[in-house]
Amino acid sequence: MNTTVKLTIALFVLAGLFVQPAYATIDDALSFALEAATPYVEKGFTVREDYWGGDLPVKEQKAIVHQLFKGNEYWFWMGTDSDDAQVSIHIYDSEGNLTESESWQRGKFAAARVVPKKTGSYYLIVEIEKSEQERTHWALAYGFR
Repeated sequence: MNTTVKLTIALFVLAGLFVQPAYATIDDALSFALEAATPYVEKGFTVREDYWGGDLPVKEQKAIVHQLFKGNEYWFWMGTDSDDAQVSIHIYDSEGNLTESESWQRGKFAAARVVPKKTGSYYLIVEIEKSEQERTHWALAYGFR
């Protein structure tokens, strides 16, 4: 291999180290979910370090089973890094009844509040309702008080 070819290869390798593609990640979606949580933290909610995330196509739901305890109040916050996306979160009890006492949806943010009447397993249903992407990253964080 001559010196020019070696130098050209070295420059491409070096450029590859500094030029990273701008792909979205679940970490980006989590930062938006936590952004949605900010006003609730100011009202005394403790955000747990646990979170869920992934990517979904439009109109496909993901069910997450989570243990909730009577006597606590919970908020679940969902976010995505996709500005054109619309997401939703709903909470059901083990009998399939919608149990959230409050919810909202604002484009790439959504949230739902629940005060469980009994301790048990609850189903968090997340969905990408609208997006221009084939698969959209999402994350779900939660807090309690």
